[in-house]
Amino acid sequence: MKKIINPWKGLEGYNCFGCAPNNESGVKMEFYEDGDEIVSIWKPRPDYQGWINTLHGGIQAVLLDEICAWAVLRKLQTTGVTSKMETRYRKPIDTQDSHIVLRASIKEVKRNIVIIEAKLYNKDGELCTEAVCTYFTFSQEKAKNEMHFLQCDVEPEEILPLI
Repeated sequence: MKKIINPWKGLEGYNCFGCAPNNESGVKMEFYEDGDEIVSIWKPRPDYQGWINTLHGGIQAVLLDEICAWAVLRKLQTTGVTSKMETRYRKPIDTQDSHIVLRASIKEVKRNIVIIEAKLYNKDGELCTEAVCTYFTFSQEKAKNEMHFLQCDVEPEEILPLI
C-alpha cells in the first residue's frame, strides 16, 4: 500500500469534516492506495456514538462517502460531488474498537457519472456497513479552478499501516 498525499493540506480555508487534518471536530481520515482499492484505517471514538458504545450511523455514512470521494480523486484525478448514496447497515460498530477498515473501488464510469462501492469492516474483519455512491465528476478545469485540485499523488514508498 502507498499513502495518498492530501492535495489540500495547508490550503487556507480547507476544513473538510472528513479529511482535513486540522478540523478539531472532524474525523481526520487518511487514505492509502492498495491496487484498485482505496483504503482507510480509522479509530472510532465515543464522541461519535449514537447509542452507548455504538458508532453513529451518520458518522459511518460520512466515512463511506469520504472514501468514495477519494477513490475518484486518486483513480480519476478529478473532483466532484456525491449525487446519491445507498447505505446498508449490517452490524453495529463498537466505539471502543481499536480500529475499523474502509475499502472503496470504482465499479463503473459513464462519462461524468461514477459508481463506487465502499465497505466498512470492524477490527475483526467482519463486514458491518456497505454503500454504493453515485458520483458526479467535474471536468479537470472546473476541479482546478473551483476546487483548487491539481492532482492526487501517493508517497513513493510502500508501507504497512499500523493497525
